[in-house]
Amino acid sequence: MMLTKPHPSSNLLLPTTTALPNPSPNPSRVTPLASGRGRRGHHRVCASSVAPAQPASVAQPTAPALSRVDVLSEALPFIQRFRGKTVVVKYGGAAMKSPELQSSVIRDLVLLSCVGLRPVLVHGGGPEINSWLGRVGVEPQFRNGLRVTDALTMEVVEMVLVGKVNKQLVSLISVAGATAVGLCGKDARLLTARPSPDAAALGFVGEVTRVNPSVLRPIIESGHIPVIATVAADETGQAYNINADTAAGEIAAALGAEKLLLLTDVSGILADRNDPGSLVKEIDIAGVRQMVADGKVGGGMIPKVECCVRALAQGVHTASIIDGRVPHSLLLEILTDEGTGTMITG
Repeated sequence: MMLTKPHPSSNLLLPTTTALPNPSPNPSRVTPLASGRGRRGHHRVCASSVAPAQPASVAQPTAPALSRVDVLSEALPFIQRFRGKTVVVKYGGAAMKSPELQSSVIRDLVLLSCVGLRPVLVHGGGPEINSWLGRVGVEPQFRNGLRVTDALTMEVVEMVLVGKVNKQLVSLISVAGATAVGLCGKDARLLTARPSPDAAALGFVGEVTRVNPSVLRPIIESGHIPVIATVAADETGQAYNINADTAAGEIAAALGAEKLLLLTDVSGILADRNDPGSLVKEIDIAGVRQMVADGKVGGGMIPKVECCVRALAQGVHTASIIDGRVPHSLLLEILTDEGTGTMITG
């Protein structure tokens, strides 16, 4: 079964602090000392100098303030439902290119952490990798949505993902008010890889054979946000480039996550690939498999759908494909009924 919806508005209002009116004090109620000031320069107020309180009109909150309170109130059931639950977010694509969208994603993660969810961030870094490959004179190549990774490209991928992008994201999360721990698949054997079946064409592109989440659990339970770069090694230590969608799905399954969310450059699964307004709101595994068989899902969307189906089959409750180009798409998907992408259920 599938439901469709129009592309949602992205104008989720975030809570901000609104200053309340501060009525001027009644001069007759304050009796200064002879010197005019008490300790730290404050007026001293005496019981004998305080006049009976006079009725005053109640200051009414402004419309924007009420709107922000309404947003918080409406989010409460979702916060209660997902408090203490692990959500794995795959971050990449257009949301990494724009500083504004990057800030939006980071603030969303920090907010989710502050209200009691347990986010795990799994990231790619395609735009940054392409930029650095250009600096060393290598033209990026892709086959079926996967990066062709020769030895030089693998070296650049590891340098950029693990050494640059990962630490930049950790820093941004810290600046936004949470604490993050940067890792890659090699750390504590978090991910073990093997060559892709199409290794002859793809080079050092790997598949995940095993996930060891033991290094993640104490980090999550301590209230920190794991930030994971998708570089892993095989049993011999050879490094492999792992598709970030695939890695996120396997990590979500190993953690028994409540939700898997893939940030993409499209609005989600479309009933008609040529109609951006035909967004499928919710669909089950049987329905999405039928769409693939009918050719309605194709290209780069197929690996994303497959990783969602695999994660659901291994115990993840829901998997969503959402548009990372929409500001605050994470909050829209998790904390509202409408959502902002396609949710696949088991």
